[in-house]
Amino acid sequence: MKSERQNAILQAINSNDIETQEELMILLKEQGFDVTQATISRDIRELKLTKISSENGKQKYAVMHQNTKDISDKYLRIFHDALVSVDTAQNILVLKTVAGMAMPVAAAVDSMHFEGVVGCIAGDDTVFCAIRTVEETFKVADKIHKLTAAKKS
Repeated sequence: MKSERQNAILQAINSNDIETQEELMILLKEQGFDVTQATISRDIRELKLTKISSENGKQKYAVMHQNTKDISDKYLRIFHDALVSVDTAQNILVLKTVAGMAMPVAAAVDSMHFEGVVGCIAGDDTVFCAIRTVEETFKVADKIHKLTAAKKS
């Protein structure tokens, strides 16, 4: 149901100038989807929709296209520039960063979708990553080590 709804959203924004979540919700309800504003908001975030200027000067939703290579390079730079150390504590991956860089490192880990990573919590210079298993913790730590070593060479 979710994928059908999200496909309907993509079709709607590609064929209509939709300015608001309310307009999108009305269109989806007309198509038989039982949606709330919260559902629409979540779908917009997951689909990475953004607002752009339309030909009539108003705003409309559009799919945000990003070059995946640029995104990966950005995360590699963040790891290279900010990461100080990687350590493990059972199924917790502990990433030490330079001061003030824990949030970007946590965002990079989340965005790279490493297998086993459940989520990250960032402070000022430390990131705790919850990993499903101890074995996966070592695998993620190894991947991060390899990424930072590859960027340095």
